[in-house]
Amino acid sequence: MSFWADKIAADAQGPQIVNDSKTPSGRVHVGSLRGVVIHDTIYRALKQAGKPVKFIYGVDDYDALDTVPRYLDREKFERYLGWPLCNVPSPDDTAPGDRASDYAKYFMGEFLDVFEYLGVRPEIYYLRDLYRSGKLNPAIDRFLKNAHLVREAYKEVSKADRPSNWYPFQVICEHCGKIATTQVTDYQDGKVFYTCDPNATDYTQGCGHSGWVSPFDGNGKLPWKVEWVAKWELLGVTIELAGKDHSQKGGSRDVANAISRKVLGQQPPFHSPYEFILVNGTKMSSSKGIGSSAREIADLLPPQLLRFLMLRTPPRTAINFAPNYESITRVFRDYDNLIDKYRRETIANGGQPPELNEDWMALFYAQLDGEIQPYQPFELSTAISLLQVPHLDVEKEVAARSAEPLSDYDWQIARERISAAQKWLNDYADEEEKLVLYLDTIPERANQLSPEQVGYVEALLKTLATVESWDGESLQTALFATTRELDLKMPVAFSAIYLAFLNKERGPKAGPLLSYLDRQLVLDRLQAVLDLNRAAV
Repeated sequence: MSFWADKIAADAQGPQIVNDSKTPSGRVHVGSLRGVVIHDTIYRALKQAGKPVKFIYGVDDYDALDTVPRYLDREKFERYLGWPLCNVPSPDDTAPGDRASDYAKYFMGEFLDVFEYLGVRPEIYYLRDLYRSGKLNPAIDRFLKNAHLVREAYKEVSKADRPSNWYPFQVICEHCGKIATTQVTDYQDGKVFYTCDPNATDYTQGCGHSGWVSPFDGNGKLPWKVEWVAKWELLGVTIELAGKDHSQKGGSRDVANAISRKVLGQQPPFHSPYEFILVNGTKMSSSKGIGSSAREIADLLPPQLLRFLMLRTPPRTAINFAPNYESITRVFRDYDNLIDKYRRETIANGGQPPELNEDWMALFYAQLDGEIQPYQPFELSTAISLLQVPHLDVEKEVAARSAEPLSDYDWQIARERISAAQKWLNDYADEEEKLVLYLDTIPERANQLSPEQVGYVEALLKTLATVESWDGESLQTALFATTRELDLKMPVAFSAIYLAFLNKERGPKAGPLLSYLDRQLVLDRLQAVLDLNRAAV
């Protein structure tokens, strides 16, 4: 069975144009990256298959500003509600480059930085340019002349009734500058008649102005379902997937498909729906500011890991992402395990990398340059723990714990992990997820051990005194062996260790945790905790 992107590539015939787009209504959230990485992977799969392909990405900056994000000054931006995003001022007129020019380029600029970080390099186009240059004029004329067919498509597919005088176009009001409130009711001799309706939307009021105006050269826009079809024709799009919300039966994509067939007589591009990225079960929203921004997550995860997060789950399955300890360490661990498996198979094959089958494709397409480069894995959980041990030289510990001398690439990976661990500790870790190692004093709760736990500490003291190698793996083996010897449940036994050093019942992997500490300190602490609990009886 082939990887999903390779299946799409295998079925594609002739030159392909892969398209995706985004409305920059606010800070772009990590959820929007799924579509970006999915389309980029299809583009790479087509290139891998030797098929001619171009990847383009549209910025839908002629859409209206329909809400003021919570992180912006509402009083400043409320007056621009209903305006095209490209006509709204930038939130920061001192921003670098053209980000200072307007609202759309400000927020899109940050998102495009993440594209570059992920090795995604499509050809970028802005809707403002397609409209203002006149490139969409023929489509505007055609859809206005065939407004009855557009109305039929809405009615047949989504059961949405449009009045007989409804025309698929939104003028930028000459009086108030709003595009969200205008309604076109006639088209004659190359001009539309419109009214800026005070009751058109529930988030801003139209000014009541009406008149005849040319719909061409940027004076307005097509409704986005119709605009979608116009872009397909103008740009020659052959592949464009859409999120689940647009892909429901009778939804946006079905309406667009029907318009393409009915008005243009053309088959729509290849489509397959993909699921959302959720944060603790909640769909992300750019304008509401729910979840973590794409920029913030890119600052946390190395690019290959961020791509892997998107690709290890099939597109039709939702990703529930939350940067807590369990989720973040699992992503790194799963990636490292796959890299290590690839490395071991390469060694077993006499230095020849394994054949790229479906098992490896998520890893392959996660790479920025299409080459899987093995390294000595360095667990993120270890980095998180090491960074919290006082007076510890983390890089010295990394070198000491490596099975073999570290190459330059190994060090690059290790330093990425240390950076990610520090970022996670600073910005994402809950207090209960952080380590507070009690090195100079015995924790308050260390005298609350049960009789079973007291027995475990006593037996563990004898075991640890004879452990030959004071490393994480050897200590973890010793901890488990003592648990089995006493027929004690692991959570009960290990909580005694955590109470003795962390003042809480849960913590990171106990063997590595103890290995970061001096052997005599560990033995002295366990003896002191044992004495304390015996005295309390």
